[in-house]
Amino acid sequence: MQLDITAIIEGYAQGYFLMADETGNLGWYSSRKRALIPLDSRFRYPKSLRRVLNSDRFTVAINQDFKAVVAGCAGRESTWISRELQEIYWALYQRGIAQSFETWEGDRLAGGILGIVIGGAFIGESMFYRIPEGSKVAMVKLVQRLRDRGFVVFDAQMNNPHLERFGAYTVTEKEYQTLLQQALSRRCSLL
Repeated sequence: MQLDITAIIEGYAQGYFLMADETGNLGWYSSRKRALIPLDSRFRYPKSLRRVLNSDRFTVAINQDFKAVVAGCAGRESTWISRELQEIYWALYQRGIAQSFETWEGDRLAGGILGIVIGGAFIGESMFYRIPEGSKVAMVKLVQRLRDRGFVVFDAQMNNPHLERFGAYTVTEKEYQTLLQQALSRRCSLL
């Protein structure tokens, strides 16, 4: 399969994201209402998670096992991460664009978040956990990392009740494009 990685990066930079439908056909999507995870004081997390965070039970890593995070995100009964999209993520990873933010319990991958990093935007593609609280800890630690590194946007694409527990909110397409352009003018890195 011949991939045009530059065109794929450009698609994300214009506010689109890739998804496979139920038949596995890959397409570009956008949303009139875009979900964002706040990188300011609006970010919150369940009080029950504080004990876990304070226990140092989990450690975090970036790209320690990228393929396992992609597999974890795709490993659901119904998934929009097709085999082709997994190959695209791998190609983007090799270019330094796709990243995995991971939580580990000892030497076991506990959970993680898969995302695309362009400028000061982290475009969250998916998250998963193998050990309870693994993905929640990843979310809290990733937000801290994005703040520390000067990111402007943590794009969650579509909102859901789980993300709302962390303060996720929606913006219009016009508002999103304005934020995205601000983010693209920055040079940020998770590493």
